[in-house]
Amino acid sequence: QPLAITDCLNFGNPERPEIMGQFVKAVEGMGTACRALAFPVVSGNVSLYNETSGEAIPPTPAVGGVGLIDDLSQMVTGALEREGDMLMLVGETRGHLGASLYLREVAGSEDGAPPPVDLETERRNGDLVRSLIHAGLVNACHDLSDGGLLVAAAEMALAGGVGLQMNAGPAELPAHAYLFGEDQARYLLAIAPENQEIVAEMASKSEISLASVGTTGGSELTVGDNHSISIDILTGIHEGWMPGYISTS
Repeated sequence: QPLAITDCLNFGNPERPEIMGQFVKAVEGMGTACRALAFPVVSGNVSLYNETSGEAIPPTPAVGGVGLIDDLSQMVTGALEREGDMLMLVGETRGHLGASLYLREVAGSEDGAPPPVDLETERRNGDLVRSLIHAGLVNACHDLSDGGLLVAAAEMALAGGVGLQMNAGPAELPAHAYLFGEDQARYLLAIAPENQEIVAEMASKSEISLASVGTTGGSELTVGDNHSISIDILTGIHEGWMPGYISTS
C-alpha cells in the first residue's frame, strides 16, 4: 500500500530562466502525480547550482517511495520460479519508442518525446495488480519501464533462473515496438493457468487491458519461433559486464 514519498531535486543555476523553468515544471508535475496517486511528499531537499564550466546537469528530480505490506506471506517478487505459468500483460501496448532505451542503445538516437502518462490509468492498473496479489493469484510481477516488455521478461527470468517462451506479438505492431516499446502503466504477471479466468474477470470488471504474452519454463528465453538465448548465457553476460569493465578500465 503506497504511503508517501521523499525527494531530492537536483538542478543547475536557478538564476537562469530556463533552469528555473525546469524546476517549476518538475515540481508541478510531481505535485499533480502525487495528488492523483494519493502519495504525499513528507520530506525532501533541493540541490541547485549543479554546473561544470557553466554547463548545467540535466534536470534530475530523484524520488523515493515507501509503502506497507501488511502480510509478508502475500509478498510477490519479480523472479520466475515456476514452470508452466502464464505470462499476462496488464495495460495497453502501442509500441511507444520515443526517448526509449531501445532507441538509445540499439538505434543510437535520443529522439522523440517520452511516453505519455495517464495518471488515472496508472492508479487503476496498479490497484488491480495489488488486488490480484492480495488474492493470491500472482506468482511473480514486474513493472514495465526502461526497455519495455522483453527487458522486463529477461529480468524476471534472470532473477529466478527459469526460462520463458514469449509470443511474437500482434501483427499490427512491428516486433521491435512490441518488445521494446515503453508505454506506461503496464505490468508483467506470472500466474498459474487455473487462475487465468478469474484474473481476466477481475481485469474486465475494472476495464483494464489484459493479454496473454507467453509461458514460463525451460532453460532459454525464446521470442516467437526463431529467436532464443540460454538463461545461462544471458546470466553470464549480465553478471560479467561489471567485472569485465573494471578489468579493462
